Amino acid sequence: MLDVAMIERALEKPGKTKGGLARAMGVRPGAVSEILGGQRLIKAAEIPLITEYLELNSVPIMGRVGAGSVIEPDYEQVPLEGLGEVALPFPISEETVAFEVTGDSMLPKYENGDVIVVYKEQRHPLSSFYGEEAVVRLKSGERYLKTIERGKSPSVVNLKSFNAKPIVGVKLDWIGEIFVTLPRGQIARIRAKAAAKSRARAASKAER
Repeated sequence: MLDVAMIERALEKPGKTKGGLARAMGVRPGAVSEILGGQRLIKAAEIPLITEYLELNSVPIMGRVGAGSVIEPDYEQVPLEGLGEVALPFPISEETVAFEVTGDSMLPKYENGDVIVVYKEQRHPLSSFYGEEAVVRLKSGERYLKTIERGKSPSVVNLKSFNAKPIVGVKLDWIGEIFVTLPRGQIARIRAKAAAKSRARAASKAER
């Protein structure tokens, strides 16, 4: 959900200004200050304009997560800045990151190439995730997308797949609570739409 705090933080990004935001929204410059000061409400039609200008819908893809494949982050060939970004069709919390699914053990719900957006920090205790799908990192370092099941003791869990043998009796270092799942086909359409918009803007600038 878009709020004033998100806008204020986004305006701190290099190249983002109140004046630029006002132009993107098609409003007078003072309107942005009024929104930030609580004197003016954001109109529904302005939300996508604000979101696009401030890039509030971009989530970094920080690596891959195994759904059958074993992902060991220490050996994963991923740049420090990640595998790029995915732009969602709505504003999203800065507290999230994304992972690309690799493997087929979670079919038919999760396919190879899907993107899973999760919260960066674990927000709830382990016991609250029993029976829930999540991105997890083991104490031994591997990263998976699995269903978390209660283990033989409070300190261990079993990780269940839809169509592969469970991983039994492991300790977790981190649980990434799932915020949203993006099927690979949807991602392709979102990226194609963004590329088309970028080409249109470039063509418009060239004409001017």
